[in-house]
Amino acid sequence: MQYNQLGRRTDMQVSTIALGCWPFAGGDVWGRQEDTDSIAAVHAALDAGINFFDTAEGYGSGRSEEALGRGLKGRRHRALIATKVGPDNLAADNVISACERSLRALETDYIDLYQIHWPNWDAPLAETVGALETLRTAGKIRAYGVCNFAAQDLAEMISLGQCVTDQLPYSLAWRGIERAVLPLCQENDIGVICYSPLAQGVLSGRYASVDDVPEGLARTRHYRGERPMAAHSEAGHEEELFTAVAEVRRIAAELGEPMAAVSLAWARQQAGVTSLLVGARNADEVRRNLPSVELTLTEDVLQKLDRVTEPLKDALGENLDMWHVPSRMR
Repeated sequence: MQYNQLGRRTDMQVSTIALGCWPFAGGDVWGRQEDTDSIAAVHAALDAGINFFDTAEGYGSGRSEEALGRGLKGRRHRALIATKVGPDNLAADNVISACERSLRALETDYIDLYQIHWPNWDAPLAETVGALETLRTAGKIRAYGVCNFAAQDLAEMISLGQCVTDQLPYSLAWRGIERAVLPLCQENDIGVICYSPLAQGVLSGRYASVDDVPEGLARTRHYRGERPMAAHSEAGHEEELFTAVAEVRRIAAELGEPMAAVSLAWARQQAGVTSLLVGARNADEVRRNLPSVELTLTEDVLQKLDRVTEPLKDALGENLDMWHVPSRMR
């Protein structure tokens, strides 16, 4: 396993593959999920050298945090936990109480990385940062960062405090952060944590056509707005998406490598990327993504992957919000 420093201001070394624990919540998006499978996934990750685990208070109203906490019993010292405070809890007192709830759910005395899950433009960011600094000084959190902050909000966050990371969607199927956010992160030593690096399974080659994608996952702006659970009214870009997927599959076949491994290797090798969040529901799914850690793509292959996904990047436009119109990111 490879490790990177988590932001400029910390001494934490995180695995380049992190376990995304949203699936532990089950529910409408992920379907039925057994806690025993979630705990087994945590153990398999630790055994493979993965030390970075990402969850949120909003994932199943704390169920994901609770499952992660149980999975880390007796092994907490080997893990770095990242969790998130929701946008409705960004007033100072709410940040403090939300953190206390997360600590109880995770069964731990401290959180390694505490993140603002989404911007809330009605809550003064300076007030939120003040509360985060209070928690850091008290030893309840070791560092803090943001999620889903585009260039304007990230610039304000940088000016206010010691933000170390920005967690954003980034994959061969979602490259919008390359325009402004990724360069801003690089200029300010903000580590980029990528979520949905496999575009919720599409870049794993799991789905032969758009009709194979489950309803709970076919709700991003890649898909038609009339899809169940979609929160936008756009026409979507299904043709461009599956044309790009076919090209990535072809390149992977030429290399003799799994499509998922190639997709993850591409994301891992992008400048400024600290870690990739890869969701897994059980131990087998954790192990399935490990070959990407050993794969290094040549510059020629990286450029080919850029070219075949550029039309999809252009079609998706400037809105960095994968799900919503109007965008919740600015």
